[in-house]
Amino acid sequence: MVIPIPSLNTQQIGYKLLSMSNFQGRKGEEVTKTLISASLHKDSVENVSGAYNVSPQTVRNYVEEQGLQVAEKTLEQVKQISLETLKGVKEIELSIDWTTITWYGKPVEGLGSSEKGYSWNYATATTKYEGKILILALIPQVNGMTKDEIVKVLIEQVVAMGFRIKLIALDAGFYTVEVIKFVSQFNYIIGVPVGDVKIYEEFDGEHVTNSKRRSKDEQVKFRLIVYRREKIKRKKMKVVYFARATNLDLPKNKVLELYNKVRNPIETSYRSVKSFLPFTCSTKFIFRMLIFLLAVLVYSLYTILKDNVKMRTFKSLISKIIENISEAEIYLNKSEETLTNTTGLFLRR
Repeated sequence: MVIPIPSLNTQQIGYKLLSMSNFQGRKGEEVTKTLISASLHKDSVENVSGAYNVSPQTVRNYVEEQGLQVAEKTLEQVKQISLETLKGVKEIELSIDWTTITWYGKPVEGLGSSEKGYSWNYATATTKYEGKILILALIPQVNGMTKDEIVKVLIEQVVAMGFRIKLIALDAGFYTVEVIKFVSQFNYIIGVPVGDVKIYEEFDGEHVTNSKRRSKDEQVKFRLIVYRREKIKRKKMKVVYFARATNLDLPKNKVLELYNKVRNPIETSYRSVKSFLPFTCSTKFIFRMLIFLLAVLVYSLYTILKDNVKMRTFKSLISKIIENISEAEIYLNKSEETLTNTTGLFLRR
């Protein structure tokens, strides 16, 4: 049963969303509304711009000139939403992973994860609290950035927010000697490619990495768990093996249960973020990065309200409010100090 619309005070959310991401200048309001509307409708920025009497080129110019500052502000607001939601929480379980955004057309300038220029990886650190998957840190994967550097930057951002890390879960894509050495200062569980350890049977015991890029005394020792699952493929039963590295002294089943509990929600967050990701024909990296951050911001707003309103309703309500809010109303609203209990996380900016 969806809670009545008035109790959500969606108009306040619309005000906040615009003030969080606003551009400066004569056409700043129109550019801001264009980007947010494209995000809510999962539409093309170029297609939406006409509804706000601004040309696609004007939108591109504003983003290229002010995009970096707006992107930084947007990311800080995402963190603030998570901080307010986690108010009073000191210790968290953390999941780290990356998602790939792929597009078609001309290569995008400022390549990161794709040498051909058709995709970019964004790494995030998330935690789940009271059913809400919250994004705490985010970085684009740029050229030359190693996996352990990604993990270090994300964890440093989370620790700087004042949290203690109870457990870190990482996907097998992060399985390197350097990453394991770094996360060993925390409780951790990391996926391990079975082909790397070459153990194709149930196993729970000590293991040492065999990286060819490291000498014998540079290898890392850890507890390795290998388990099997039966899968039906082409109407035939097939046995598949999975592996996990950890420093936890817990029963095998408990370790596997914890990994799934902490790790799986981050994939859900990526699917939800992409449901708010607009399109653009711009080949500028700052444009691509900004619309991804905007999708993360809208997702963060939605995730704190998802128990009260369905996504389709949320998009429709906020979209209508965005279309009708004037710049004067946005600035007047900034002076208000309180919001409804439902959106109480916005009490502090």
